[in-house]
Amino acid sequence: MSNLTVWELPLAGLKLVKPQVFEDGRGYFLESYHLEKFGAEVVRDAFVQDNVSFSKHGVLRGLHYQEPHAQGKLVAVLEGEIFDAVVDIRRDSPTFGKWHGVTLSEHNHLQLYVPPGFAHGFCVTGEQARVLYKCTDFYSPGNEHTIIWNDPQIGIAWPVADPVLSEKDARGVLLRDALIV
Repeated sequence: MSNLTVWELPLAGLKLVKPQVFEDGRGYFLESYHLEKFGAEVVRDAFVQDNVSFSKHGVLRGLHYQEPHAQGKLVAVLEGEIFDAVVDIRRDSPTFGKWHGVTLSEHNHLQLYVPPGFAHGFCVTGEQARVLYKCTDFYSPGNEHTIIWNDPQIGIAWPVADPVLSEKDARGVLLRDALIV
C-alpha cells in the first residue's frame, strides 16, 4: 500500500503528491520519498542529487531548465510557503508554452513532481522558505538556461508584482528565444 495521494495535473507528466502524514501532540512524521511507493505512482527515474534552497519573502527563483541534461524534480517545502510554477517547454507537446502553478507549504505537505522538459521556478509567499528538491540528473552549470519570469507569452500569474531576483534570473530570455531542442 502506497499511502500516497497523487493527482495528475493539466500538463502531461506533472503530478501533485500528498504523502501520508502522521501527526500527534509532538508534531508530525512523513516519508518524503520512498523508492517503491514513488516509483510505482510518481516517477520511475532515479534521483541522483538533492538540493536545498533558502529564500526570503518576495524572492523569485527561475524559470530554470537544463538543455541538455534535463532534470526531473520532486519539490517539497520544509519551511514556509511558495508559489511553484512550471512551463511546458517540450516543443512536440500539445501544451507547449502553457504553465501551471501550485502553492506548496510546510503545512499542506504537498510535493510537486516536475518531469524533464519543463522550466521550473518559484516565489516565496511566506516570510521565508526552505525548499528541498530531488533531481533526476546532476546540476550542469554550462547547460542551465533561464526563461524570464514575466514572459508575456507565458503569462504566469505570480503572486508578487516586484520580486527579488538574482542577476541571472533578471537576464532570462523570452520563451521564443530560449534554447530548446
